[in-house]
Amino acid sequence: MIGKLKGIVDSYGEDWVIVDVGGVGYMVTCSTRTLSALPGTGEPAVVFVETVMREDAIRLYGFASEAEKQWFRLLQSVQGVGARVALAVLGTLSAADLGNAVAMQDKAMVARAPGVGPKVAQRIVSELRDKSPIVGGDVAFAKVSGEVSEGRAASPARDAVSALVNLGYAQAQAGAAVAAALKGAGEEATAETLIRLGLKELAR
Repeated sequence: MIGKLKGIVDSYGEDWVIVDVGGVGYMVTCSTRTLSALPGTGEPAVVFVETVMREDAIRLYGFASEAEKQWFRLLQSVQGVGARVALAVLGTLSAADLGNAVAMQDKAMVARAPGVGPKVAQRIVSELRDKSPIVGGDVAFAKVSGEVSEGRAASPARDAVSALVNLGYAQAQAGAAVAAALKGAGEEATAETLIRLGLKELAR
């Protein structure tokens, strides 16, 4: 089983990259987000890999971080979610954003991914609520492009969840507390208000 590749970027296509490791080229299928973070051709890169073995083929899926790789596994445990849909979700949301969406039970955010309808999005946030991996901020590629893009601005709710996680609370706990705080404070509440109310919820 291949778990990680460290080599030189040989070439890439619409949904794959070939990483040259000691003269052997490994074709790795990646999400659009992962591909956008890849360094240029001829440059060194480290890619976390999930190896999928089938009767007729062995396929490698590549990720920018261990957390993204864990999410790929977890997403496929949901009924109706295969490798293609899992990659679509991870191509639309970062590991941290997906963790927040699951913690907040925000199916609308997950449904932004191509090919993910409301029912599948609901199953994802419901079934993975208590299974979220610990999301780290480390990125594995030797060179990574910025993640600033249209619609990436953090909301007060996501800021509040991140703050509570940084204080040591589990992602699911933090999400539930902020969701409860939102009900009382309203959608216009600031992150500071949601953090304060969230802490009160967690102290109960």
